[in-house]
Amino acid sequence: MLRLIRHDRTAQLAAAVWVLAGVVPLSAPACRAADSTGAPANVLLFNGRGISSNDVAAVTRSLHDSHLSYSIADSPRLDAMGESELRAYRLLIVPGGNFEQIGNGLKPRTTATLRNAIRHGLNYLGLCAGAFFAGDSPYNGLNLTSGVRFTFYAAESLGVHKAAIPIAIAGSLALDNYWEDGPQLTGWGSVVGRYPDGKPAIVEGRVGQGWAILSGVHPEAPDSWRRGLTFATPAVIDNAYAETLIDAAVNGKTLAHY
Repeated sequence: MLRLIRHDRTAQLAAAVWVLAGVVPLSAPACRAADSTGAPANVLLFNGRGISSNDVAAVTRSLHDSHLSYSIADSPRLDAMGESELRAYRLLIVPGGNFEQIGNGLKPRTTATLRNAIRHGLNYLGLCAGAFFAGDSPYNGLNLTSGVRFTFYAAESLGVHKAAIPIAIAGSLALDNYWEDGPQLTGWGSVVGRYPDGKPAIVEGRVGQGWAILSGVHPEAPDSWRRGLTFATPAVIDNAYAETLIDAAVNGKTLAHY
């Protein structure tokens, strides 16, 4: 069985800061493991070539805390999956890492199959590299964006590769988020969150019958990623917002946007 890792005191703190941050806490249905019943898991989490194992761990914790069942697929497994098998899941999550390696580590027909599955109802959540991969990346990207290609957020051109960046969230308070070589998401979808320069940091949009949420930052980042950086927002608040993004992605819900 999936094991919940949030202790009671942490849960109480999270409930308080959810209200403070304007984030609605998720409901808590029974938690079940993907392989403990005959029913398919809710979420397919990609952990293939180019994916950061640290971010897989962070996303896994968010899935545990969201009480969502999930399966993990590496690159060969994803290459072997057909559209109907993919659509048995409600959501595909592609975490952070190296988007060039992510795309090049999959067969071209695999990205075509993924794109078709998303257009026919599989939802998608891309975090950092997963957002780059969702665009018209020249490295075998998904091109869920009808030709829109994303570029790095401006801090990259200044030689900054990790930072605590305040993100203006539509309908809520701004949240300091962990950023590491992430994209700005101009040109596609509705803007849910903005970088300090006004460029889109989090976007959402319909892809055929599917729903996609892309984030250039890492709200799921744990405290251990924050060493050497100064955040005004505690990690527990950002992590609660990560769960909000997952909930919206898995259920195809529209978030407040600009």
